[in-house]
Amino acid sequence: MSLIVHRIGPACTVQDQGRTGYLDQGLSRSGAADVLALLEGAALLGNNPALAALEMAGMGGEFEATATLAIALTGAPMQASIDGSPIVWNASHQLEAGQRLVIRSVLQGSYGYLHLGGGIETEVALGSRSSHLTARIGRAVQSGDQLPSTGNGKTGLKLRADDRFSGGLLRVVASFQTALFDDETLTRFTQTTFHRGARANRMGMQLEIDGDGFAARGQLNILSEVITPGDIQMTGTGAPFILLPECQTTGGYPRIATVLPCDLPRAAQTPAGGAVRFEFVSLEQAISLQAAFEADLVRLPARVEPLVRDPHDIPDLLSYQLISGMISATE
Repeated sequence: MSLIVHRIGPACTVQDQGRTGYLDQGLSRSGAADVLALLEGAALLGNNPALAALEMAGMGGEFEATATLAIALTGAPMQASIDGSPIVWNASHQLEAGQRLVIRSVLQGSYGYLHLGGGIETEVALGSRSSHLTARIGRAVQSGDQLPSTGNGKTGLKLRADDRFSGGLLRVVASFQTALFDDETLTRFTQTTFHRGARANRMGMQLEIDGDGFAARGQLNILSEVITPGDIQMTGTGAPFILLPECQTTGGYPRIATVLPCDLPRAAQTPAGGAVRFEFVSLEQAISLQAAFEADLVRLPARVEPLVRDPHDIPDLLSYQLISGMISATE
């Protein structure tokens, strides 16, 4: 069974948790920009968290089920409907054969996710189903494609999502070159409100500021060395870039700090123009915050609850027997 793609937005790709073990060969991990959304979908469907989903950058598309299929929608909220009837985001639903799922543009955030029961079973490359566009592994999903799946999964469930779709505070730790920035520059960095610029993709996102940029001492002499998602590079203009899952594996721009992995979903979901600020934490605090985040991920399946349908969204409401039993108070 599969989901037929009739219409799709640009840069929509299949993503799982990414591939590991290839950094020494110049290949970054890739994987979902918002890994929390990936695990939320798994919890809603009762799936394995390692399964792949469709990552939709800014807008979705129109899809048709070839058989009964369980789906879930997570990440940045988008307008969605089945055969014209609106459906709840951050919930799991059932598609019958021939039914059309329409997902429109984001209402908030950047990346929405469409999960299928049993995961999307596209080809595995180097141990992962994740497309890595900059490395030319896989490609963006196109109209006419079919997303194969086993179709098995729980439906009629919802999950309250964390509010991470409008920017906010990002916790960071010192990076290799943090010491190259003087105390005055580091203080100004933590006191500045940044806004996500138009230059953003799965490699990274540019932050814009009013006023002077940020420069390090001796930055022209910095050698290229390993970098990871979450690193904040300062370009020659002094504008910071937060690196995301498809970032390059080495770089020579000075890095003022590194966003904690547990805060990367909030960073990736910051919409264009969204405001972010940074706060340094110690390595010990970072380890504690990350451990708490991972413990919350383990508890996600226990947080799902039944989805109560809105009567306005039930087209055949009058066909239901809503009241039964005794019809007389005296007999």
